[in-house]
Formats: sequence, structure tokens, C-alpha cells
Amino acid sequence: MSEFTHFDESGRARMVDVSEKAATHRTATAQVRILMQPETLEKIRRGKIAKGDVLAVAQTAGIMGAKRTPDLIPMCHPLLITSVDVDFKEDPQPDRNGYCSITATATVKTTGQTGVEMEALTAVSVAALTIYDMCKAVDRGMVFTDICLLEKAGGKSGTYRRKQA
Repeated sequence: MSEFTHFDESGRARMVDVSEKAATHRTATAQVRILMQPETLEKIRRGKIAKGDVLAVAQTAGIMGAKRTPDLIPMCHPLLITSVDVDFKEDPQPDRNGYCSITATATVKTTGQTGVEMEALTAVSVAALTIYDMCKAVDRGMVFTDICLLEKAGGKSGTYRRKQA
């Protein structure tokens, strides 16, 4: 049997059958860094972005993204998500390239037969896209980096924690 569970014996894509799996409490946390000009971060912090409160809108968008993951990722199961928490950490200190950053982190929880890693990754991705959309008029050079799963717990495979680089 292939280690790629989303393919059948013929190599065709399929949704994995989770009907025999036990329902367990599952969590996943993902993050993304959004690099931007210092002036952009300052405008976000001071509420000077014309489209409104950037982080409040991005937080809502991230939550909505987690809930819509199976509509976006073809083989994801629709899940009864019990919690989505999206947080932001601002780093106003420019890096060696002159960028400041906002790190978005999302934690998603459920009790079910499959995990919520994709929901957490989708949440931070949609939050980052929302920040870009709201700020593109002042900074089209924003960059998303370090999109990753930080940790997941629950299910047969147990706990995973990303090693710090």
C-alpha cells in the first residue's frame, strides 16, 4: 500500500475513508510571517489603513478560512470545528532587508476522526491574504514566509511539534 493515502490502488485521487477511525480530541497550530515596510506596520498599528482595522478583519477572515477549508482543498473532510483562535504578533524591528513583520498564528480544535492541520494552515493563509488585500495600496511588496504547521495533537499519529530552526 502506498504511503500516500489520497490515492487508490490505480493511482487516482480519493478522499480517505475515516469511518473506522475513533473520534478523538484534535488540535493543530500553524503560523505565517507577513513581511512589510516599517511604514506599513506603523499605519496598521495606528489604524491609518483606509480599509479599516486590518488585524480585526484578518482575524475574522482567518476564522472563516478555517471553516471553509473543505471548500478550498479538494480532499479535506468537512469537520465540526469546535474552536478557531487567530492571533497576531507584531515585530516592529526591521530585519537585515529593512522589513518589519506580523506573525499570524492559528489554533484549530475539533473532536473527530481526522485532524485539523489543513484548517489551521488555511486560517493563517487567509489571514495573511487579508492583510495583503487591506494594505496593498500602501505596500505591494509584502511577502509571506514561514507558512508552517507548528504542532498538532490527537489521532493515531499522536503529537507533532516542529523543531525550532
